[in-house]
Amino acid sequence: MQYARHLRLIDMIARTGSIRRAADRLGIASSALNRRVQEFEREMGARLFERRPRGVRLTAAGEIVIAHIRSTLSDLEQAKSMVDSLQGVRRGTIRIAAIEALANGFLPEAIAEFLSDHQQIEFKTTIMGREDVVRAVIEFDADIGVVFNPGRDPMFKHVLEIEQALFALMSNRHPLARREQVRLADCAEYPLALPDRSLGGRLLLEEFLASKALMLRPSLEANSFELMREYVRRSEAICFQIGIGTLSAASAGCRAVPVADRGLPKRKLVVGTLRDRVLPVASAMFLEAICARLAGTARNSQALAKA
Repeated sequence: MQYARHLRLIDMIARTGSIRRAADRLGIASSALNRRVQEFEREMGARLFERRPRGVRLTAAGEIVIAHIRSTLSDLEQAKSMVDSLQGVRRGTIRIAAIEALANGFLPEAIAEFLSDHQQIEFKTTIMGREDVVRAVIEFDADIGVVFNPGRDPMFKHVLEIEQALFALMSNRHPLARREQVRLADCAEYPLALPDRSLGGRLLLEEFLASKALMLRPSLEANSFELMREYVRRSEAICFQIGIGTLSAASAGCRAVPVADRGLPKRKLVVGTLRDRVLPVASAMFLEAICARLAGTARNSQALAKA
């Protein structure tokens, strides 16, 4: 559709903040893309982009138009998905934005299982911080967002909420690995790897420590659980992770032990979509599948935490 193509051109410029970078990604000349933008602006009767020395920025009119463009492109995708469904063809692209805790184990397994039954589906998955997950869903960059303890945003609809406990992750050889539960004071006697504030486990720790006379001084602070997991696997260090992120601990040579401090807060892992948006058929199917899988995982995690 030529109209849809024009809308995607404008959307790409808004996302890259540069006509030249957008043209490079689209494989067209920047002068040709600039002419199309100018034609579109004349049709709209307003400038959509403020030209700056190092790129472009949306004007107030541009902000209004880009919201309409993204909604329109989403509606077109939904219509195409429905037509495919009528024809018995399960095609489409599912776009997921998720926190890193799901990257090891849960999300790859969920995607692999789904694709085994729907081989014509494609996934585009982005791992990002919790605030970015919500933003990606609201700005139509993702159909589904999975995030820990998100801030309240009226446009982000909570489809499923799963309470998450905190676990201490350590090497199988660690002196505390044989325990059924540990306390933070026990862990503080060993080197610690703490997630930075973009990751969920750090939020739980800080809420609890704010009311206690206990200091946790990390030997490593990182925004990557993969890095922290490798560090603890190779040493006597301990890191902390919410339940969903511990599913592949055993295969990585680690043990996840529930943290049993009284008063330790629990927060929720949330699966969300854009409010009032009708998802494409493939995305709606995966949303149902991932919610069912998460509910089952949560029951297993809660049983482990209470063991």
